[in-house]
Amino acid sequence: MKKINILIVDDHALVRQGLKQILELEKDLEIIGQAGDGEDAIQKVQQLKPDIVLLDINMPKLNGIQTLRRLKDIDKTIKVIMLTFHEDQEYLYETINLGANGYVLKDAESEGLIQAVRDVFKGSSYIHPSLASGLVREFNKVDSLKSEADNTKLTRREYEVLTLIAEGLNNKEIANSLFISEKTVKNHVSNIFKKINVNDRTQAAIYAYKQNIKKI
Repeated sequence: MKKINILIVDDHALVRQGLKQILELEKDLEIIGQAGDGEDAIQKVQQLKPDIVLLDINMPKLNGIQTLRRLKDIDKTIKVIMLTFHEDQEYLYETINLGANGYVLKDAESEGLIQAVRDVFKGSSYIHPSLASGLVREFNKVDSLKSEADNTKLTRREYEVLTLIAEGLNNKEIANSLFISEKTVKNHVSNIFKKINVNDRTQAAIYAYKQNIKKI
């Protein structure tokens, strides 16, 4: 039987050890490495070539979202499952939009984590059940707004800002990326929300995804 090789990335040693003990009870799962921060994780992924990376969101040096972005820039085929205590839909959508293959809550039953690893290894995605319904609602909400927004005319700069929102960047990061002030970014974001008729960044990101809006 081909074992699924896993790298655990979490800044708490006790959490890493606990996950290792749970997962290695399964005959088809093997922990080939551990990392305590994002920078270490990137090095270990390149060295060990794991099948699955279990990646905590809250970490020092590089947080999980920054680490995910870097890993997917290196190799989009790397399979990453996010681990978090957060049930926030913005975290969920942001990581999925960056290419995460799974999203599991740390307080979930061990069976859920094991299933996530197996599903992602086989090429499927896994979202913790309590969060999946909320994501569907967000997509449906954007669908209901789509007809109103189809005729919306965004400026070139607004398209640029919207694509960066969809990539999960905050206003300061967008300002640095586009070499404009943070105040200007805030104005663009406000205009974008009005034009596409959404209320928050999550809905804006989903809109960009559904409309297949890409960098100009």
